[in-house]
Amino acid sequence: MTLRPFHLAFPVHDLAAARRFYGEVMGCSEGRSSDEWIDFNFYGHQIVAHLVPGMGPADAGGNPVDGHHVPVPHFGIVLKMEDWQALADRMTAAGTRFDIEPYVRFKGQPGEQATMFFRDPSGNAIEMKAFEDLGQLFAK
Repeated sequence: MTLRPFHLAFPVHDLAAARRFYGEVMGCSEGRSSDEWIDFNFYGHQIVAHLVPGMGPADAGGNPVDGHHVPVPHFGIVLKMEDWQALADRMTAAGTRFDIEPYVRFKGQPGEQATMFFRDPSGNAIEMKAFEDLGQLFAK
Protein backbone atom coordinates (compact mmCIF):
# COMPACT_ATOMS: atom_id res chain seq x y z
CA MET A 1 0.00 0.00 0.00
CA THR A 2 1.28 3.46 -0.88
CA LEU A 3 1.24 5.87 2.04
CA ARG A 4 -1.20 8.68 1.34
CA PRO A 5 -0.88 12.21 2.76
CA PHE A 6 -2.87 12.90 5.91
CA HIS A 7 -4.96 16.02 6.53
CA LEU A 8 -5.13 17.73 9.91
CA ALA A 9 -7.10 20.87 10.76
CA PHE A 10 -6.32 22.60 14.06
CA PRO A 11 -7.26 25.86 15.80
CA VAL A 12 -5.08 28.96 16.06
CA HIS A 13 -5.77 32.34 17.64
CA ASP A 14 -3.68 34.39 15.17
CA LEU A 15 -3.21 33.52 11.47
CA ALA A 16 -0.25 35.90 11.01
CA ALA A 17 1.58 34.22 13.90
CA ALA A 18 0.73 30.78 12.46
CA ARG A 19 2.01 31.87 9.03
CA ARG A 20 5.31 33.05 10.56
CA PHE A 21 5.74 29.94 12.72
CA TYR A 22 4.83 27.21 10.22
CA GLY A 23 6.13 29.05 7.15
CA GLU A 24 9.21 30.95 8.28
CA VAL A 25 10.34 29.09 11.42
CA MET A 26 9.46 25.50 10.46
CA GLY A 27 9.92 26.02 6.70
CA CYS A 28 6.55 24.61 5.59
CA SER A 29 5.41 26.04 2.25
CA GLU A 30 2.00 27.66 2.15
CA GLY A 31 -0.85 26.45 -0.04
CA ARG A 32 -4.28 28.02 -0.30
CA SER A 33 -5.53 30.43 2.31
CA SER A 34 -8.38 32.72 3.22
CA ASP A 35 -9.09 35.19 6.00
CA GLU A 36 -10.05 32.22 8.21
CA TRP A 37 -7.51 29.46 7.39
CA ILE A 38 -4.11 28.62 5.87
CA ASP A 39 -2.98 25.34 4.26
CA PHE A 40 0.63 24.27 4.88
CA ASN A 41 2.72 21.53 3.29
CA PHE A 42 3.84 19.62 6.38
CA TYR A 43 6.47 17.32 4.86
CA GLY A 44 4.08 16.20 2.10
CA HIS A 45 0.98 16.25 4.32
CA GLN A 46 -1.73 18.90 4.48
CA ILE A 47 -2.21 20.73 7.75
CA VAL A 48 -4.66 23.61 8.01
CA ALA A 49 -4.51 26.34 10.63
CA HIS A 50 -8.08 27.55 11.26
CA LEU A 51 -8.67 30.89 12.96
CA VAL A 52 -10.76 30.55 16.11
CA PRO A 53 -11.44 34.07 17.37
CA GLY A 54 -11.19 34.40 21.13
CA MET A 55 -9.32 31.11 21.46
CA GLY A 56 -7.09 30.98 24.51
CA PRO A 57 -3.81 29.06 24.56
CA ALA A 58 -4.21 25.32 24.06
CA ASP A 59 -3.85 23.59 27.43
CA ALA A 60 -2.79 20.02 26.85
CA GLY A 61 -2.83 17.30 29.44
CA GLY A 62 -0.05 14.78 29.30
CA ASN A 63 1.52 11.47 30.17
CA PRO A 64 4.94 10.46 31.49
CA VAL A 65 7.16 8.88 28.83
CA ASP A 66 10.86 8.11 29.34
CA GLY A 67 11.07 10.53 32.26
CA HIS A 68 9.40 13.43 30.42
CA HIS A 69 5.93 14.96 30.49
CA VAL A 70 4.55 14.36 26.99
CA PRO A 71 1.76 16.82 26.07
CA VAL A 72 -1.52 15.29 24.88
CA PRO A 73 -2.94 15.96 22.36
CA HIS A 74 -0.08 16.56 19.96
CA PHE A 75 0.70 15.93 16.30
CA GLY A 76 3.86 15.58 14.26
CA ILE A 77 5.66 13.46 11.74
CA VAL A 78 8.45 10.88 11.53
CA LEU A 79 11.36 12.34 9.58
CA LYS A 80 14.61 10.91 8.26
CA MET A 81 17.29 11.37 10.92
CA GLU A 82 19.21 14.00 8.93
CA ASP A 83 15.99 15.99 8.33
CA TRP A 84 15.10 15.73 12.03
CA GLN A 85 18.55 17.05 13.02
CA ALA A 86 18.29 19.91 10.50
CA LEU A 87 14.88 20.86 11.94
CA ALA A 88 16.18 20.59 15.53
CA ASP A 89 19.02 22.95 14.58
CA ARG A 90 16.61 25.31 12.79
CA MET A 91 14.18 25.41 15.74
CA THR A 92 17.01 25.92 18.24
CA ALA A 93 18.48 28.75 16.15
CA ALA A 94 15.03 30.38 16.02
CA GLY A 95 14.93 30.44 19.83
CA THR A 96 12.15 27.88 20.12
CA ARG A 97 11.11 27.03 23.66
CA PHE A 98 10.94 23.25 23.77
CA ASP A 99 8.56 21.32 26.01
CA ILE A 100 11.05 18.48 25.53
CA GLU A 101 14.48 19.37 24.14
CA PRO A 102 15.72 17.33 21.15
CA TYR A 103 17.13 14.00 22.37
CA VAL A 104 17.15 10.25 21.66
CA ARG A 105 14.66 8.29 23.76
CA PHE A 106 14.66 4.56 24.48
CA LYS A 107 18.40 4.33 23.69
CA GLY A 108 19.41 0.74 23.01
CA GLN A 109 15.81 -0.46 23.33
CA PRO A 110 13.11 -1.39 20.81
CA GLY A 111 11.65 1.80 19.37
CA GLU A 112 14.79 3.95 19.87
CA GLN A 113 13.96 7.34 18.38
CA ALA A 114 14.98 10.97 18.23
CA THR A 115 12.23 13.28 19.45
CA MET A 116 11.47 16.87 20.35
CA PHE A 117 8.31 18.65 21.49
CA PHE A 118 7.45 22.31 21.07
CA ARG A 119 4.33 24.43 20.67
CA ASP A 120 3.10 26.77 17.99
CA PRO A 121 2.08 30.34 18.95
CA SER A 122 -1.45 29.10 19.80
CA GLY A 123 -0.11 26.44 22.15
CA ASN A 124 -0.69 23.43 19.87
CA ALA A 125 1.82 20.74 20.86
CA ILE A 126 3.99 19.28 18.08
CA GLU A 127 6.28 16.25 18.25
CA MET A 128 8.87 15.71 15.56
CA LYS A 129 10.64 12.37 15.62
CA ALA A 130 13.04 10.19 13.63
CA PHE A 131 14.34 6.64 13.67
CA GLU A 132 17.73 5.44 12.47
CA ASP A 133 15.85 2.23 11.61
CA LEU A 134 12.28 2.98 10.46
CA GLY A 135 11.54 -0.70 11.07
CA GLN A 136 11.52 0.21 14.78
CA LEU A 137 8.47 2.46 14.34
CA PHE A 138 6.08 -0.15 15.76
CA ALA A 139 8.62 -2.24 17.68
CA LYS A 140 7.43 -3.73 20.97
